[in-house]
Amino acid sequence: MFTFTRLIASVSVALAVSSVMTVVAVPIDTDVSPLVARGTKAPSPAFVIYTDRFVSNDVLPPASELAGWNVVALSFLTLKGPQDQAGAFAKLPAAKRASTLAAYKKAGIDVIVSAFGETDKPTTSGADPAKTAETMAQFVLANKLAGIDVDYEDLDAMNKGDGKAEAWVVEFTQTLRKKLPKGQFILSHAPLAPWLAPNAQFKAGAYLTVNKKVGSLIDWYNVQFYNQGLYADCEGLLNKAGSPFTGSALFEIAKNGVELNKLVIGKPGVAADATNGFIDPKTLGTCVDQATKKGWKGGIMAFEFPHANAAWIKAAKGRSFH
Repeated sequence: MFTFTRLIASVSVALAVSSVMTVVAVPIDTDVSPLVARGTKAPSPAFVIYTDRFVSNDVLPPASELAGWNVVALSFLTLKGPQDQAGAFAKLPAAKRASTLAAYKKAGIDVIVSAFGETDKPTTSGADPAKTAETMAQFVLANKLAGIDVDYEDLDAMNKGDGKAEAWVVEFTQTLRKKLPKGQFILSHAPLAPWLAPNAQFKAGAYLTVNKKVGSLIDWYNVQFYNQGLYADCEGLLNKAGSPFTGSALFEIAKNGVELNKLVIGKPGVAADATNGFIDPKTLGTCVDQATKKGWKGGIMAFEFPHANAAWIKAAKGRSFH
Protein backbone atom coordinates (compact mmCIF):
# COMPACT_ATOMS: atom_id res chain seq x y z
CA MET A 1 0.00 0.00 0.00
CA PHE A 2 0.98 3.60 -0.50
CA THR A 3 2.44 5.63 2.34
CA PHE A 4 2.23 9.17 3.65
CA THR A 5 5.80 9.06 4.93
CA ARG A 6 7.57 7.39 2.05
CA LEU A 7 6.77 8.03 -1.60
CA ILE A 8 7.94 5.64 -4.27
CA ALA A 9 7.85 6.66 -7.91
CA SER A 10 5.84 4.36 -10.15
CA VAL A 11 7.69 2.84 -13.10
CA SER A 12 6.38 0.49 -15.73
CA VAL A 13 8.97 -2.25 -15.45
CA ALA A 14 9.38 -2.49 -11.69
CA LEU A 15 6.01 -2.46 -9.98
CA ALA A 16 5.94 0.37 -7.47
CA VAL A 17 3.63 0.50 -4.55
CA SER A 18 4.31 1.43 -0.97
CA SER A 19 3.17 1.14 2.60
CA VAL A 20 4.24 2.66 5.86
CA MET A 21 5.91 1.30 8.92
CA THR A 22 7.66 2.70 11.94
CA VAL A 23 10.64 1.18 13.68
CA VAL A 24 9.42 0.28 17.15
CA ALA A 25 7.80 -3.13 17.36
CA VAL A 26 5.03 -3.91 19.83
CA PRO A 27 5.36 -7.31 21.53
CA ILE A 28 2.64 -9.77 20.58
CA ASP A 29 0.69 -11.05 23.56
CA THR A 30 0.90 -14.83 23.70
CA ASP A 31 -1.46 -15.24 26.64
CA VAL A 32 -4.69 -15.99 24.81
CA SER A 33 -7.52 -18.43 25.31
CA PRO A 34 -7.64 -21.60 23.24
CA LEU A 35 -9.23 -21.22 19.82
CA VAL A 36 -12.99 -21.53 20.00
CA ALA A 37 -15.57 -21.53 17.25
CA ARG A 38 -16.22 -18.05 15.93
CA GLY A 39 -18.80 -16.71 13.57
CA THR A 40 -16.93 -14.33 11.27
CA LYS A 41 -18.34 -15.08 7.86
CA ALA A 42 -16.45 -13.37 5.07
CA PRO A 43 -18.62 -10.53 3.75
CA SER A 44 -19.59 -10.53 0.10
CA PRO A 45 -19.41 -7.99 -1.38
CA ALA A 46 -16.48 -6.70 0.67
CA PHE A 47 -16.05 -2.97 1.27
CA VAL A 48 -12.59 -2.64 2.76
CA ILE A 49 -10.97 0.46 4.20
CA TYR A 50 -7.35 0.52 5.37
CA THR A 51 -6.31 2.66 8.32
CA ASP A 52 -2.63 3.49 8.69
CA ARG A 53 -2.56 7.21 9.54
CA PHE A 54 -3.00 8.33 13.12
CA VAL A 55 -6.68 9.03 13.80
CA SER A 56 -6.95 9.65 17.53
CA ASN A 57 -5.92 8.20 20.88
CA ASP A 58 -8.86 5.84 20.48
CA VAL A 59 -7.08 4.53 17.33
CA LEU A 60 -10.27 3.96 15.32
CA PRO A 61 -12.96 6.55 14.64
CA PRO A 62 -16.56 6.07 15.79
CA ALA A 63 -18.11 3.33 13.66
CA SER A 64 -20.63 5.84 12.32
CA GLU A 65 -17.82 7.56 10.40
CA LEU A 66 -17.31 4.34 8.44
CA ALA A 67 -20.90 3.70 7.44
CA GLY A 68 -20.97 1.82 4.15
CA TRP A 69 -17.78 -0.14 4.82
CA ASN A 70 -17.88 -3.65 6.27
CA VAL A 71 -14.18 -4.35 6.84
CA VAL A 72 -11.49 -2.18 8.44
CA ALA A 73 -7.86 -3.24 8.03
CA LEU A 74 -5.46 -2.07 10.74
CA SER A 75 -2.13 -1.39 9.04
CA PHE A 76 0.47 -2.89 9.30
CA LEU A 77 1.60 -6.08 11.04
CA THR A 78 5.21 -6.44 9.88
CA LEU A 79 8.11 -8.80 10.41
CA LYS A 80 9.23 -6.44 13.18
CA GLY A 81 5.82 -6.53 14.85
CA PRO A 82 2.68 -4.40 14.64
CA GLN A 83 3.27 -0.84 13.46
CA ASP A 84 1.23 2.37 13.12
CA GLN A 85 -2.50 1.71 13.53
CA ALA A 86 -1.98 -2.02 14.10
CA GLY A 87 0.55 -1.25 16.82
CA ALA A 88 -1.59 1.48 18.36
CA PHE A 89 -4.58 -0.84 18.56
CA ALA A 90 -2.51 -3.56 20.24
CA LYS A 91 -1.37 -1.04 22.86
CA LEU A 92 -4.91 -0.16 23.90
CA PRO A 93 -6.15 -1.60 27.20
CA ALA A 94 -7.95 -4.91 26.66
CA ALA A 95 -11.26 -3.43 27.76
CA LYS A 96 -10.96 -0.60 25.22
CA ARG A 97 -10.11 -3.03 22.42
CA ALA A 98 -13.10 -5.17 23.34
CA SER A 99 -15.55 -2.25 23.47
CA THR A 100 -14.28 -0.91 20.13
CA LEU A 101 -14.64 -4.28 18.43
CA ALA A 102 -18.12 -4.71 19.91
CA ALA A 103 -19.22 -1.31 18.62
CA TYR A 104 -17.87 -2.06 15.15
CA LYS A 105 -19.47 -5.51 15.10
CA LYS A 106 -22.80 -3.97 16.03
CA ALA A 107 -22.38 -1.59 13.08
CA GLY A 108 -21.68 -4.54 10.76
CA ILE A 109 -17.95 -3.87 10.42
CA ASP A 110 -15.26 -6.50 10.91
CA VAL A 111 -11.84 -5.35 12.12
CA ILE A 112 -8.84 -7.23 10.72
CA VAL A 113 -5.10 -6.57 10.52
CA SER A 114 -3.11 -6.13 7.31
CA ALA A 115 0.25 -7.87 7.11
CA PHE A 116 3.53 -6.68 5.58
CA GLY A 117 3.07 -3.75 3.15
CA GLU A 118 5.69 -2.51 0.68
CA THR A 119 8.53 -2.08 3.14
CA ASP A 120 8.52 -5.73 4.27
CA LYS A 121 10.49 -8.23 2.19
CA PRO A 122 9.49 -11.60 3.67
CA THR A 123 11.00 -13.86 1.01
CA THR A 124 14.08 -11.77 0.28
CA SER A 125 14.89 -11.38 3.98
CA GLY A 126 14.70 -15.12 4.55
CA ALA A 127 11.72 -15.12 6.93
CA ASP A 128 10.26 -18.57 7.51
CA PRO A 129 6.72 -18.60 6.03
CA ALA A 130 5.23 -21.07 8.50
CA LYS A 131 6.71 -19.45 11.60
CA THR A 132 5.75 -15.99 10.35
CA ALA A 133 2.19 -17.14 9.75
CA GLU A 134 1.98 -18.68 13.21
CA THR A 135 3.20 -15.45 14.83
CA MET A 136 0.76 -13.32 12.85
CA ALA A 137 -2.15 -15.66 13.51
CA GLN A 138 -1.33 -15.37 17.20
CA PHE A 139 -1.64 -11.58 16.91
CA VAL A 140 -5.11 -11.97 15.43
CA LEU A 141 -6.14 -14.30 18.24
CA ALA A 142 -4.57 -12.21 21.01
CA ASN A 143 -6.36 -9.07 19.86
CA LYS A 144 -9.62 -10.88 19.04
CA LEU A 145 -9.63 -9.61 15.48
CA ALA A 146 -11.84 -10.97 12.72
CA GLY A 147 -8.96 -12.03 10.51
CA ILE A 148 -5.98 -10.93 8.45
CA ASP A 149 -5.21 -9.37 5.07
CA VAL A 150 -1.96 -10.31 3.32
CA ASP A 151 -0.38 -7.31 1.59
CA TYR A 152 2.69 -9.15 0.28
CA GLU A 153 4.83 -6.81 -1.83
CA ASP A 154 8.26 -8.42 -2.03
CA LEU A 155 8.85 -7.13 -5.56
CA ASP A 156 12.46 -8.26 -5.68
CA ALA A 157 11.48 -11.85 -4.97
CA MET A 158 8.52 -11.87 -7.37
CA ASN A 159 10.54 -10.28 -10.18
CA LYS A 160 13.17 -13.03 -10.00
CA GLY A 161 10.65 -15.44 -11.48
CA ASP A 162 12.23 -18.46 -9.79
CA GLY A 163 9.07 -19.50 -7.96
CA LYS A 164 10.38 -18.79 -4.46
CA ALA A 165 8.04 -15.84 -3.89
CA GLU A 166 5.01 -17.85 -4.96
CA ALA A 167 6.05 -20.82 -2.81
CA TRP A 168 6.53 -18.52 0.20
CA VAL A 169 3.06 -16.99 -0.17
CA VAL A 170 1.48 -20.41 -0.65
CA GLU A 171 3.02 -21.90 2.51
CA PHE A 172 2.28 -18.74 4.48
CA THR A 173 -1.36 -18.87 3.40
CA GLN A 174 -1.72 -22.57 4.15
CA THR A 175 -0.34 -22.09 7.66
CA LEU A 176 -2.56 -19.09 8.32
CA ARG A 177 -5.63 -21.11 7.37
CA LYS A 178 -4.68 -23.90 9.74
CA LYS A 179 -4.56 -21.39 12.58
CA LEU A 180 -7.47 -19.23 11.36
CA PRO A 181 -10.06 -21.61 9.87
CA LYS A 182 -12.20 -20.63 6.93
CA GLY A 183 -15.68 -19.61 8.00
CA GLN A 184 -14.35 -18.50 11.38
CA PHE A 185 -11.78 -15.90 10.30
CA ILE A 186 -11.34 -13.65 7.29
CA LEU A 187 -8.28 -14.22 5.12
CA SER A 188 -7.86 -11.80 2.22
CA HIS A 189 -4.86 -10.93 0.04
CA ALA A 190 -3.99 -7.59 -1.59
CA PRO A 191 -2.02 -8.34 -4.78
CA LEU A 192 -0.86 -5.78 -7.30
CA ALA A 193 -3.13 -6.03 -10.33
CA PRO A 194 -0.30 -6.97 -12.76
CA TRP A 195 0.44 -10.05 -10.64
CA LEU A 196 -2.93 -11.46 -11.67
CA ALA A 197 -2.09 -11.54 -15.37
CA PRO A 198 0.36 -13.59 -17.47
CA ASN A 199 3.53 -11.58 -17.98
CA ALA A 200 7.10 -12.51 -18.87
CA GLN A 201 8.29 -10.34 -16.00
CA PHE A 202 6.77 -12.85 -13.55
CA LYS A 203 7.93 -16.13 -15.03
CA ALA A 204 6.68 -18.27 -12.15
CA GLY A 205 3.14 -16.94 -12.45
CA ALA A 206 2.99 -14.52 -9.51
CA TYR A 207 -0.50 -14.47 -8.02
CA LEU A 208 -2.00 -16.61 -10.77
CA THR A 209 0.13 -19.42 -9.35
CA VAL A 210 -0.86 -18.51 -5.80
CA ASN A 211 -4.52 -18.53 -6.81
CA LYS A 212 -4.24 -21.95 -8.44
CA LYS A 213 -2.61 -23.47 -5.37
CA VAL A 214 -4.39 -21.79 -2.45
CA GLY A 215 -7.13 -19.65 -3.95
CA SER A 216 -9.74 -21.82 -2.24
CA LEU A 217 -8.30 -20.73 1.13
CA ILE A 218 -8.53 -17.00 0.33
CA ASP A 219 -11.83 -15.18 0.84
CA TRP A 220 -11.16 -12.36 -1.63
CA TYR A 221 -8.45 -10.24 -3.28
CA ASN A 222 -8.11 -6.52 -2.53
CA VAL A 223 -6.63 -5.82 -5.95
CA GLN A 224 -4.40 -2.75 -6.09
CA PHE A 225 -5.48 -1.05 -9.31
CA TYR A 226 -3.06 1.86 -9.01
CA ASN A 227 0.60 2.95 -9.10
CA GLN A 228 1.30 1.31 -12.44
CA GLY A 229 0.45 4.16 -14.79
CA LEU A 230 -2.76 2.30 -15.69
CA TYR A 231 -6.39 1.84 -14.54
CA ALA A 232 -7.15 5.59 -14.61
CA ASP A 233 -10.52 5.30 -16.36
CA CYS A 234 -13.34 2.78 -16.50
CA GLU A 235 -12.15 1.12 -19.70
CA GLY A 236 -8.62 0.54 -18.40
CA LEU A 237 -9.86 -0.51 -14.98
CA LEU A 238 -12.53 -2.92 -16.14
CA ASN A 239 -11.97 -4.14 -19.66
CA LYS A 240 -8.55 -3.62 -21.21
CA ALA A 241 -5.36 -2.71 -19.36
CA GLY A 242 -2.58 -1.09 -21.35
CA SER A 243 1.07 -2.00 -21.79
CA PRO A 244 3.23 -3.24 -20.12
CA PHE A 245 0.69 -5.04 -17.96
CA THR A 246 -1.89 -6.10 -20.51
CA GLY A 247 -4.45 -8.58 -19.27
CA SER A 248 -4.69 -7.04 -15.80
CA ALA A 249 -8.02 -5.17 -15.95
CA LEU A 250 -10.85 -6.53 -13.80
CA PHE A 251 -12.64 -8.68 -16.37
CA GLU A 252 -9.34 -9.72 -17.96
CA ILE A 253 -8.19 -11.07 -14.59
CA ALA A 254 -11.37 -13.14 -14.41
CA LYS A 255 -10.55 -14.56 -17.83
CA ASN A 256 -7.11 -15.46 -16.43
CA GLY A 257 -8.80 -17.92 -14.10
CA VAL A 258 -9.52 -15.90 -10.95
CA GLU A 259 -13.08 -16.01 -9.65
CA LEU A 260 -14.72 -12.74 -10.69
CA ASN A 261 -16.52 -12.04 -7.44
CA LYS A 262 -13.37 -12.58 -5.40
CA LEU A 263 -11.96 -9.48 -7.08
CA VAL A 264 -12.38 -6.32 -4.99
CA ILE A 265 -11.57 -3.09 -6.84
CA GLY A 266 -8.86 -1.27 -4.88
CA LYS A 267 -8.24 2.45 -5.30
CA PRO A 268 -6.48 5.27 -3.40
CA GLY A 269 -8.73 7.50 -1.30
CA VAL A 270 -7.28 10.66 -2.84
CA ALA A 271 -4.64 11.30 -5.50
CA ALA A 272 -1.99 11.86 -2.82
CA ASP A 273 -2.48 8.28 -1.58
CA ALA A 274 -0.86 6.90 -4.74
CA THR A 275 1.50 7.97 -7.50
CA ASN A 276 -1.20 7.40 -10.11
CA GLY A 277 -4.39 5.47 -10.79
CA PHE A 278 -6.71 7.67 -8.72
CA ILE A 279 -10.32 7.96 -9.88
CA ASP A 280 -12.59 10.32 -7.98
CA PRO A 281 -15.28 8.35 -6.12
CA LYS A 282 -18.20 9.72 -8.15
CA THR A 283 -16.55 8.64 -11.41
CA LEU A 284 -15.52 5.36 -9.83
CA GLY A 285 -19.18 4.82 -9.07
CA THR A 286 -19.94 4.88 -12.79
CA CYS A 287 -17.26 2.22 -13.33
CA VAL A 288 -18.77 0.14 -10.54
CA ASP A 289 -22.20 0.41 -12.16
CA GLN A 290 -20.76 -0.78 -15.46
CA ALA A 291 -19.10 -3.73 -13.75
CA THR A 292 -22.20 -4.81 -11.83
CA LYS A 293 -24.22 -4.79 -15.04
CA LYS A 294 -21.74 -7.35 -16.39
CA GLY A 295 -22.14 -9.63 -13.37
CA TRP A 296 -19.39 -8.48 -11.03
CA LYS A 297 -20.19 -7.90 -7.36
CA GLY A 298 -16.86 -8.32 -5.56
CA GLY A 299 -16.72 -5.01 -3.69
CA ILE A 300 -14.50 -1.97 -3.26
CA MET A 301 -11.30 -1.28 -1.32
CA ALA A 302 -9.70 2.06 -0.52
CA PHE A 303 -6.38 3.11 0.93
CA GLU A 304 -6.97 4.91 3.22
CA PHE A 305 -9.08 6.50 5.99
CA PRO A 306 -9.73 9.40 6.55
CA HIS A 307 -9.29 10.34 2.89
CA ALA A 308 -11.81 7.62 2.09
CA ASN A 309 -14.75 7.78 4.48
CA ALA A 310 -18.51 7.19 4.56
CA ALA A 311 -19.18 9.79 1.87
CA TRP A 312 -16.41 8.33 -0.33
CA ILE A 313 -17.80 4.79 -0.33
CA LYS A 314 -21.36 6.01 -0.84
CA ALA A 315 -20.24 7.78 -4.03
CA ALA A 316 -17.98 4.92 -5.15
CA LYS A 317 -20.84 2.43 -4.97
CA GLY A 318 -22.66 4.42 -7.65
CA ARG A 319 -26.17 3.09 -8.05
CA SER A 320 -25.03 -0.39 -7.05
CA PHE A 321 -24.78 -2.01 -3.61
CA HIS A 322 -27.40 0.27 -1.98
